Amino acid sequence: MDSPYNNLPKRAFWRTGVGERDANDPGDLYHPRWQIAAKNRIFTAGSCFAQHVGRALRRAGAKVIDTEVLPRNVSDGLKYKYGYGLYSARFGNIYTARQMLQLMGEAAGETRPALPIWEHADRYFDAQRPAVEPRGLDTPEQVRSHREAHLARVSLALLRTDVFVFTFGLTETWEHIETGTVYPTAPGVMAGYFDPDLFRFKNLNALECYDDFVQIRAHMKKLNPTCKFIITVSPVPLTATASGDHVEVATASSKASLRAACAMLVDEYDDIDYFPSYEIITSANARGIYFKANKRSVARVGIDTAMGMFLAAHNLSAKPAPTLATAAAAAEFCEDVLLEAFVE
Repeated sequence: MDSPYNNLPKRAFWRTGVGERDANDPGDLYHPRWQIAAKNRIFTAGSCFAQHVGRALRRAGAKVIDTEVLPRNVSDGLKYKYGYGLYSARFGNIYTARQMLQLMGEAAGETRPALPIWEHADRYFDAQRPAVEPRGLDTPEQVRSHREAHLARVSLALLRTDVFVFTFGLTETWEHIETGTVYPTAPGVMAGYFDPDLFRFKNLNALECYDDFVQIRAHMKKLNPTCKFIITVSPVPLTATASGDHVEVATASSKASLRAACAMLVDEYDDIDYFPSYEIITSANARGIYFKANKRSVARVGIDTAMGMFLAAHNLSAKPAPTLATAAAAAEFCEDVLLEAFVE
């Protein structure tokens, strides 16, 4: 019988692509649209899972941009604690494309976030990256000075970029009501205080996530017309939700919106590629083995599987897995984990 399904590869059918696949086989999930070239300078940003992407690329010898570095004799554990060596600049986790777009506008001198300095216990924090100084700074002036220096490094990183890698993490965010400024954490979680007259919960839908990244792409094309993009969705579930839904329902809704936004971006633009880290880790075929006992954190075997597939697809050689001590030092930091402190 003639059918459009005749002669499709095994990967196109659930029975042969998933049902009959061994649980230890990650499958044939990724065929990149183009290869990362040896000369390409790579910018990485995104949610906490994106930290693993940058580390894997560095271990493989790729040209990952890092414009805010510490001396080599500083331990990895100390570097990561203060936000160094995680991304292409010291901006910490960026959970939404809107936050990324906002940072790019600020670095270009086009926007300024509202209420940029938060206070806690007589210490002062950068509201846009509160985790990079765990103890805060002595004065608001120090925060402003550090911020200006940081923005200069962000600008430099973006100017150098050939491949822009971004991991979508969340749809839920908190915004300043009057200006629309978004923050990586809710006021009052790490620093600052929550005032419902100033801040509100915002749950971005798929079209908003799509539009935000379209603007990111346009910004990058002005800096480098040949820039290409790799996007992915974090497989890490929400720690907590302010949506009113059960956290599992909220997670499914959030990831669906992010995945839909990525699908629309890939359909629209040939220079955007999607890497299925979300699908690899959450696959029914994996039977949960890629998650730790808390059913949220991604286990080392899951990270290695996803990153190994990514590197192999781009003909990059994966270096041996880090030792247990190094892996512990490199464990990703997610600000939203702090929300567990509010569980009654």
